[in-house]
Amino acid sequence: MSASLMLWFALGLALVPGFGFLFRALTVSVEDEEAVVVTRFGKLQQVLVRPGLHILPEKLLPWVKVTPVSLRRDFRDFNGVHVNAASGTTVIVDLWVEFRVKDPVRALYAVEDRERALSNLVAHAATGILASCTFDRILRNRMELSERLRLEVQAETERWGLEVEFAFVRKVNLLPDVSRQVMESIAARLERAKADVEEAGHLQIAKLNAQTDGLIAERIATAKGQYLQEVGRGMAALRATPEVYASYNELYELSLLHPHRTVAFRGFDSGELRAADAAMMQLPPTE
Repeated sequence: MSASLMLWFALGLALVPGFGFLFRALTVSVEDEEAVVVTRFGKLQQVLVRPGLHILPEKLLPWVKVTPVSLRRDFRDFNGVHVNAASGTTVIVDLWVEFRVKDPVRALYAVEDRERALSNLVAHAATGILASCTFDRILRNRMELSERLRLEVQAETERWGLEVEFAFVRKVNLLPDVSRQVMESIAARLERAKADVEEAGHLQIAKLNAQTDGLIAERIATAKGQYLQEVGRGMAALRATPEVYASYNELYELSLLHPHRTVAFRGFDSGELRAADAAMMQLPPTE
């Protein structure tokens, strides 16, 4: 009895791999964000998109083909695309395109070589869009140009079952000789701009200096006029006292006769005429 059990157990173990192979042959596993296209004699039979295990007995038939298609977001990086800009400058751009499969059937059969077709399409669209732009505009408006590139590529890839979600002009370069010429031109423009700014600064400084000198001269003239007025008022007050007025004239005449001698004017109170100012004045003779 034990020998029979052992025999059946061994036979069961031997059949396990066979059952596993048969189970795999009769079922189809669909992963998340994946579709499985089932064809019979090259014609579409069904598309499995629900994730999980699907029983498909006819999978054993040789004329039935099961093809998995990824629905995940994918990207392609196209480097070194040469474009002649509107100014005649050769621009080298790197392009980034993100897409996902929207229709797995079209993605399989609408185009024979999808990778090559996508590369040619992106290069052709970038050439058509960027050829009408100058190098400066390409640098300033990369987001706008990227959106135009996405729309133009999407118009064609929609027939292939692809949906372009994002396109970007990732990098913009120039040929070495052209780059050197552009840098020299930019340096020359910067030098001219610097000279213009310096010249404008010098003119502004000269204008401010002239205005300041005029204002100072005006203030000095006003101060001198006020000074003479004050001296006139002081002399008028001095005439009110004839003795002092006569003494002042006498001292002033003596200072003119003996210029080598020092004549001091004293006796003025604070707020009145200063002694130095009194020495420089010549009063008219009294009647």
